[in-house]
Amino acid sequence: MNPAPLLSIAAISLLSPGVFAQSLFLAQEQIPAVDETAAPMVSVQQVSLVYVEPPEPRVIQQHDIVTIIIDETSSMTSSQKLETDKQSKGDAQLNSLINALALLELRIASSDISSVDLLDFNAKRNYTGEGDYERKDKFTARITAQVLEVKPNGTLVLQAVKRITKDDEIQTLVLSGVVRSEDITEQNTILSSQMANLTLDLQNEGELKDTSEKGLLTKVLDTVFAF
Repeated sequence: MNPAPLLSIAAISLLSPGVFAQSLFLAQEQIPAVDETAAPMVSVQQVSLVYVEPPEPRVIQQHDIVTIIIDETSSMTSSQKLETDKQSKGDAQLNSLINALALLELRIASSDISSVDLLDFNAKRNYTGEGDYERKDKFTARITAQVLEVKPNGTLVLQAVKRITKDDEIQTLVLSGVVRSEDITEQNTILSSQMANLTLDLQNEGELKDTSEKGLLTKVLDTVFAF
């Protein structure tokens, strides 16, 4: 074998500058980032086997639908006591009368009579009243509301209207309030206790409501004879 070609290749490699080659396998590998201490920085999702990517924040827009869970309890207690006492006494006497004959002759003269009691009264009134009032209400329901407005600060104005008609009886529920978008759960629900400026109006219409109310005459008599 002629050693001349081998010597030529060796001479060229010694006289030429350094040549670097890049591997095709290394081109697909990512160089890990390093921190200030030159140690590789590794994220949690790269080393954890149970890591779950958090969901992106939901963007709620106008006219979107949100379910409101109503759980409201109200309590009212009132106590009142009234005592009145009034006494009146008066009398009147008649000591003389005008003579009718002298009156016709344009002469005024009084006739002598013994004193006569014309009026004698004595009145006394006592009243004692005491009353207690206690009421507790609890209202639980689920209702779907619509986003009426999205405020510049991100709060949402919700309103829900529900109307139920059965046997000529009509029940209307109107709910409105302001909520924070971050308080709405992933199930698209929110509690009524998390709503600001909450307004809950429940109205009933129909014969059942009309018969349960007092008539006009009964109301007048209750007003006149309140005591």
